[in-house]
Amino acid sequence: MRHTLFCVGSVLVSLLLAAISLRYLTHTWLLAFVYSFQVHFALSALAASLVLMTIRRHWYAYLLVTVSVVLAGHGVLMLKEFEAAPTATRPLLRLMSFNIENDNFENSRRIAEAVIASGADIVNILEAGPLLQELPLLSATYPYRIGCGVGTPGCDTLVLSRRPFIEQGVSTLGDLWSDRLVQVTIDVDGTPVHLASVHLAKPYFDDFQVDELWDLRGIVKRLDGPLVVAGDFNSAIIDPHIQDFVRATGLNTVFPEPATWPTRAGRLGIAIDHVLVRPPLRLVSVKQIEDNAGSNHYGLMAEIAIDRQ
Repeated sequence: MRHTLFCVGSVLVSLLLAAISLRYLTHTWLLAFVYSFQVHFALSALAASLVLMTIRRHWYAYLLVTVSVVLAGHGVLMLKEFEAAPTATRPLLRLMSFNIENDNFENSRRIAEAVIASGADIVNILEAGPLLQELPLLSATYPYRIGCGVGTPGCDTLVLSRRPFIEQGVSTLGDLWSDRLVQVTIDVDGTPVHLASVHLAKPYFDDFQVDELWDLRGIVKRLDGPLVVAGDFNSAIIDPHIQDFVRATGLNTVFPEPATWPTRAGRLGIAIDHVLVRPPLRLVSVKQIEDNAGSNHYGLMAEIAIDRQ
């Protein structure tokens, strides 16, 4: 019986480790979910391997432990790769980014009140339909907006601002969803700062997300000056395609990024919503908004500074 349990367990753990390891050979969209959870799955494989060692002291169990540790460790190093350099500069801009879920109408007033109480200078709301009925309330604090009837007929993305927009526009990434890139520029103490709000397709929808990232890469590279890219990427930064995008555009983030999904996992989930900046912008902090207000995502609150040197 112990031999059978060991063999079955070893096969299952080996299959999981093989799925994780395929990222080093190919970036197939079929395994995108596994790539985002590399650290979680590798730690799960480590725990299972340690159990196997208690069942039977065998060289293969030691091998599984070693591979699990290597994959988990490398996953952490990849998450840390894009960590922003620390700064003591006073934050000049406060950004809220939150996918509130498009059918979350019963919590619309609660979300609107949380937005107003946040003190954010600029607010990025995704799947914003529930806030359509709250726009009169929000406009008293945030008189400038794009989305939900301004610049786009739909209400998927809504960007609210205390400061007037110098520039604003809505465009489409890839071929799956329309109007999921909103770009605005605001003045922050004499410095124009660009914000790109994005909402990418799920990575296991064929190669749609890859196409969107390619389009976004070209747009970001054409923008000059301080830049914030924020929104729902539907993938962790450890995903190979997200890594390629962040590396190519010179963006960075904090480490560790706050978990935003799934909400049932709390702080043990993964970060699929991101706030990324490009120098001279510096992230002072990015924190999880602990009240998800009925959404299947947690929101993010970011404090951003400008390195004027």
